[in-house]
Amino acid sequence: MTDTPVLTVRDLSKTFTLHAIGREVVSLRSVSLTLHAGEHLALVGSSGAGKSSLLRCIYRNYLPDEGTVLLHDGDRTTDLTALDDRTMVRLRGRDFGYVSQFLDAPPRQGPLKLVTNAARRRGLSPARAAEAAAASLTKLGLEERLWDVDCGVLSGGERQRVNLAAGTVSPPRLLLLDEPVSALDPANRALALTVIEDLRHQDVSVLAIYHDLAIIRRVAGRVLLMDRGAIVADGTPDEVLGGGHRGLEEVYA
Repeated sequence: MTDTPVLTVRDLSKTFTLHAIGREVVSLRSVSLTLHAGEHLALVGSSGAGKSSLLRCIYRNYLPDEGTVLLHDGDRTTDLTALDDRTMVRLRGRDFGYVSQFLDAPPRQGPLKLVTNAARRRGLSPARAAEAAAASLTKLGLEERLWDVDCGVLSGGERQRVNLAAGTVSPPRLLLLDEPVSALDPANRALALTVIEDLRHQDVSVLAIYHDLAIIRRVAGRVLLMDRGAIVADGTPDEVLGGGHRGLEEVYA
């Protein structure tokens, strides 16, 4: 990890209006953070604390009500909240990625093609992209007989591994991970965690949500605790997880 910032979030706020019941829910309350090159930062907190909303606002699945999300690349800084949709799509494919809990695959597309397309968007030639995709699927233990099977018929754990393979193949410099190993059995979870750990050796910055204390201590160098849409603690895993903070109950597996 270096002191070079890759992502800066400033005063991010998001409120959802539930029109059916005439109620507003505050999801994020003036959230600010900085993520550095090669840093692995874990988000923890109970359900509804705002963790997934934060990732989705950074990725621009949600448009925040207030605040800025700044992506740094050397001397160039891009405000993601101000970009048009077409430019945002190009950046998503090239400069940063998002691995959700659920795979969103086009109909009748197999894992190999899906992961190859992800590698192509990151600048690899067709031949190198196919090689990288095969290597990524192999690292995550997906059997070759499934590589051309429609992703829609794969099991939940298989789909999650395909999703992680697409996110980590020829990885971008910033990855957002939303519970990337939640549906995996112990053996495949171990493979996935090895892939995630290897990102630090590739200078990839990671902002991730986990609900397992052992995983957080294993992969994260820093932890942010969220409660009711705000960051309430920021420090090393030992400092935050051992600090007796409220909102940690669901972190423990």
